Amino acid sequence: MSNVLPVVIIGAGPVGLAAAVHVRARGLTPLVLEAGNQIGAGIRRWSHVRMFSPWEYNLDKLSAALLAAHGWTPPDPKHFPTGGEVVAQYLEPLAAVPELRQHVRLGARVVAVTKQRRDRMKNAQRENTPFLVRFLEGGQAHDVLARAVIDASGTIDSPNPIGAAGIPAIGEMEAGEHIAYSMPDVLGEQRARYAGRRVLVVGSGHSAFNVLVDLARLRREAPDTQIHWAVRRPSLRRVLGGGENDQLQERGRLGLRIAKLVEDGIVVVHLNAHVDRIEETADGLLASGDGIALPAVDEIIGATGFRPDLSVAGEVRLDLDPGTQSPSALAPLIDPNLHSCGSVRPHGAVELQHPDQNFFIVGMKSYGRAPTFLLMTGYEQVRSVVAAIAGDWEAARRVELVLPETGVCNTQFEAEEEVAAQAASCCGGPAPAEANACCVADAEAKAGGAEGCGCAAPVAVEMAPPAKKSGCCGAVRTA
Repeated sequence: MSNVLPVVIIGAGPVGLAAAVHVRARGLTPLVLEAGNQIGAGIRRWSHVRMFSPWEYNLDKLSAALLAAHGWTPPDPKHFPTGGEVVAQYLEPLAAVPELRQHVRLGARVVAVTKQRRDRMKNAQRENTPFLVRFLEGGQAHDVLARAVIDASGTIDSPNPIGAAGIPAIGEMEAGEHIAYSMPDVLGEQRARYAGRRVLVVGSGHSAFNVLVDLARLRREAPDTQIHWAVRRPSLRRVLGGGENDQLQERGRLGLRIAKLVEDGIVVVHLNAHVDRIEETADGLLASGDGIALPAVDEIIGATGFRPDLSVAGEVRLDLDPGTQSPSALAPLIDPNLHSCGSVRPHGAVELQHPDQNFFIVGMKSYGRAPTFLLMTGYEQVRSVVAAIAGDWEAARRVELVLPETGVCNTQFEAEEEVAAQAASCCGGPAPAEANACCVADAEAKAGGAEGCGCAAPVAVEMAPPAKKSGCCGAVRTA
């Protein structure tokens, strides 16, 4: 069985195709099942977005070598490609090489993975039983047996809702006509929808950053465009990242650009914004939560991240972290509640394995709900995973990747954010009527010669490392 059955790979994106190249290099047979009708269907959804990592970090070495053998000229390693350029200049040529072309099936949506004639309850001979993969193609259901399954399907089809509790806010689904998720092309296909409109962006990751930058460009062409940004955190310090300290310079510069947009008043920030309700009113959409109502807007963009759709593997025995929904051994490396400084260290088959051997989730989906996935992380994952499937655990355990540092520690801002949250709730209660202050703590600070505690300060937009604090509450002031 192990010598004749294919390794089924779900998804023909960068990580899925890299997995197929590595499978073939190990003398095994890949079968790539892609739900879309085109190679890289997921990336095409954000083809207009320029990546913050250059080509040198977006190519799998073994895949690039295979392409070069067919006369492919690699792109400038220092150029920062768009998603569309990754598809056109790398993925499509890779899928077209003779060694892979016959192993890729488009329009083949995997709907279930299980063990042949064994549901998840049955133990007998489970380890030696092949996987059964069911997929839909041309409206017909098909089953294929596999010696191993690598799920590289990503998370693009399952964005997180805007609701702060992990479920859609009340009214979110009803207002769906005016809500978009992830990174709509506001400068291209969706320009008419957003130009001259009041737009609220919800989220604090790089997807939100890219949308905000594009909206700011749109505002230069359509000055009536208003940009509001709702962030759940009480401060922007951790959100904006490591700035010039980030070893991926474009990632750091993206945070700096957002800081500048905030400082210039082009983007209006709303901190501590936990949206629980969205109402359609005569004046527009009103998002609110915890007694705080945001300004009325015409359109909302939810850039609140993604989550894995694990329903396909409902009959597979998985070992998942209850919080991140990533493999349990990987979770401590990527959980933003635990992960401290720098980038996630390289990892592979050891951290990604599940109780049902030779079933692996790789790529963005392996991170579950955690952020900051890099393509080169996925390439290292599949190198290791395929080595494990081939029985070469020495290679599987070996680390062959060094990741760039982010220049920021997730945990370094915890105390500061707690202070900011206290400041936002007005330290010590209302100020005396005769005091020129926002609260008791602010009045006491000014009486002692300080500028104040920062309760009414403008939004802080400094980058890491933390700036020196001043005043009783320790809030950092920008003006």
